[in-house]
Amino acid sequence: MSREAVIVDVVRTPVGRGKPGGLLSGIHPVDLLAGVLDTIVNRNDLDPALIDDVIGGCVSQIGEQSYNITRNAVLAAGFPEHVPGTTIDRQCGSSQQAATFAAQAVLAGQADIVIACGVESMSRVRLGSSAAGADPYGSRIRTRYPDGLVNQGVSAELIAAKWGFDRAELDAFAARSHELAAAAQEAGAFASEVVPVPGIDSLTDETVRPGTSAESLGGLNAAFRTDDLAERFPELDWRITPGNSSPLTDGASAALIMSAERAEQLGLTPRARFRAFTVVGSDPLYMLTGVIPATEKVLARAGLSHDDIDAYEVNEAFASVPLAWLAETGADVAKLNPRGGAIALGHALGSSGTRLLTTLVNQLEATGGRYGLQTMCEGGGMANATIIERI
Repeated sequence: MSREAVIVDVVRTPVGRGKPGGLLSGIHPVDLLAGVLDTIVNRNDLDPALIDDVIGGCVSQIGEQSYNITRNAVLAAGFPEHVPGTTIDRQCGSSQQAATFAAQAVLAGQADIVIACGVESMSRVRLGSSAAGADPYGSRIRTRYPDGLVNQGVSAELIAAKWGFDRAELDAFAARSHELAAAAQEAGAFASEVVPVPGIDSLTDETVRPGTSAESLGGLNAAFRTDDLAERFPELDWRITPGNSSPLTDGASAALIMSAERAEQLGLTPRARFRAFTVVGSDPLYMLTGVIPATEKVLARAGLSHDDIDAYEVNEAFASVPLAWLAETGADVAKLNPRGGAIALGHALGSSGTRLLTTLVNQLEATGGRYGLQTMCEGGGMANATIIERI
């Protein structure tokens, strides 16, 4: 009988603003990640000695997030010393890739129990600090792209221009994210996924702003325009603002993944199974568009169509990304990020993959849906996509 990789549990911290004074800014990122590792084994009465590996995502692997933060968190959580841990970087999709690697290890018979997880403390480890003062590209990339590459904000601007999204559309989508997240928060929809952080009283996501409207967002200035970029891209009218972008965020999340056989042996009830996963590369100038081919590729691998999918989690790095995804896929907008997305719930880079997975599992359970599709755009022009099936 073929092996199945199943999700037994998923948890996340509340998200905090990624700046000094934010909800989680006083927590060392090792301790933040250790907290969700400790919680996920305790609430499933799992002996951590049985865990074959812990695979974590983190983007800015420098300073307090250096020296293999996942291994450090394993030790900080009190797991036995024989339990290993490794940290990977697939940019924004790091912990989604961690979940894929965990499931693949189970499917291959090389592991029975793996925790996939992720963390980012953007209040304590500044975005981009891992490349500060260095050239991350080298001469050969610069030869291949002589006009130069750009940051993700400029890519979001290029996407908005290419698909013709005006400022009003971008702000309206951002307001939708806050509206849905606030409604989910008010209804207690996050109660089963958000777990306490020692020393923090709140279980409420700090980045959600109830009452946000497109009109209130309309007064914000463009975030990524500079004189040299305006000269290089005269076609852009600079529509991407802090309001229609995901905010800097602190957070951690984890997924307990194992073989169906081991779950049965341990008396644990799986919540979902992995049906398919993929990763693609895309144009590094329009680096956020990979979610479009990744979605079609993972659907083909699973033998499914958009009609089969009950909920989508498409990371809202910037409003132009899910809007372009909708325009190209023709998916039902009502199924897209039904509990709000990263514009409201934040984008703690290394944590976002397993955070989206956590929310997707709980959404399927709450609605009785069967299939969920998660996809994440990534720096450098890549995207992961995953399909899960509720059990």
